[in-house]
Amino acid sequence: MKIDLEDQDIDRITQKVVDVLKPFIHTDRDPAVDGILDMEGLCSYLKVTSKWVHERTHLKEIPFIKLSNKQLRFRKRDIDKWLESLRTPAINPLSSRMKLMR
Repeated sequence: MKIDLEDQDIDRITQKVVDVLKPFIHTDRDPAVDGILDMEGLCSYLKVTSKWVHERTHLKEIPFIKLSNKQLRFRKRDIDKWLESLRTPAINPLSSRMKLMR
């Protein structure tokens, strides 16, 4: 089966495909999407002060990258992994609530 399409039909199909794919295409190159955060970005991400971040980097508690001009950068995936390592799992959360209710 062969279908002949007009130019306007091809344009409409192309536009429809672009509209469907647009949410999946990152055109603004957001640093958080790329995975590299600067000091301000990390502070915003963790909701902490820059002083807190500087203390943690000085003590080498938080993973960081030091650039040649002494500026710090942070990989988002390393920060997420570090945060996960700090997580304390709940132990029997349902039974704890039951004890409180008694």
